Amino acid sequence: MKMRLGKTNLEVNKIGFGALPIQRRNMEDSIAILNRAYESGIDFYDTARFYTDSEEKLGKAFENVRSEIYLASKTAAETPEDFWKDLETSLKELRTDYLDLYQHHNISFCPKEGDEMAKAMLEAKEEGLIKHIGITTHKITIAHEALDSGLYETLQYPFSYISGDEELKLVQKCKELDVGFIAMKAMGGGLLKNAKASFAYMNQFDNVLPIWGIQHMSELEEFLSFPYDLLVDDDLKADIEEDKKELGDNFCRGCGYCMPCPEGINISLCARMSLWIRRFPTEPNMDEKTQETMKKTLDCIECYACVDNCPYELDIPQLLKENYEDYQNVLTGKTKIV
Repeated sequence: MKMRLGKTNLEVNKIGFGALPIQRRNMEDSIAILNRAYESGIDFYDTARFYTDSEEKLGKAFENVRSEIYLASKTAAETPEDFWKDLETSLKELRTDYLDLYQHHNISFCPKEGDEMAKAMLEAKEEGLIKHIGITTHKITIAHEALDSGLYETLQYPFSYISGDEELKLVQKCKELDVGFIAMKAMGGGLLKNAKASFAYMNQFDNVLPIWGIQHMSELEEFLSFPYDLLVDDDLKADIEEDKKELGDNFCRGCGYCMPCPEGINISLCARMSLWIRRFPTEPNMDEKTQETMKKTLDCIECYACVDNCPYELDIPQLLKENYEDYQNVLTGKTKIV
């Protein structure tokens, strides 16, 4: 099934491929996964300069079929010099002379027409190095700034069935402005287990392109197994409501923007350990290495640097305390995981 990606007018497969996870696979396995995706009709692939060798893997896999797919990449550059350097590297790694979509990657401000970063992006478009301009962010304020600026053809933002009213309003605003909405973290940053419910939920929105983060062939096959017209039925609705109840509102999405911690705490792991050990096999998270990682949370000095950087305005020091206490209770048997 195809969908139109807003004012880009790109007609893309409704299943988008998020290429962050393949940086954790070797070259042979990555190319096998990418080839399977391509052969199955998936034509939109999202990567970034920040994703280590992800671009290189996409380049090797798709060099001979470049005209049949859409490549999107991102730059976290905040100066024109770094922007051009990143773009040159991305084009080289992806073995192409243009990108279908180039996105500002979660930078600390929203480039707007007239400033240096916006000028660089527009110049790259005029030169034919990029076809369309987008932005990715985890901050709702920057998302609205981007939409109001009129500069961007796509917005990439976290969106899943645990999203709230603010995210739903953002999707609607994109539709009204004809800006393509690309949904990152469609599986809740790894906390959602129900791929079928996630897939069906996304199908309710004709202007939303989910990019599923694929690391294993089995994950790809699961998404390919769902009918394109799958929608949320009563059973899936019950699953979604159960997940919402268990996760609540005050949980860490694992985006990592709180890091690095000056005390060396692995915040994105430690602040969501309670959920992790309940939603996935508990035993692997009870090893010595993880225990040491969790113990490090006791070094928190409550400087609140992490809170200042958190897009969701979470009270991270409190989350760390609660997760460490719960972890210890599970570890010592005071709390039983069913």
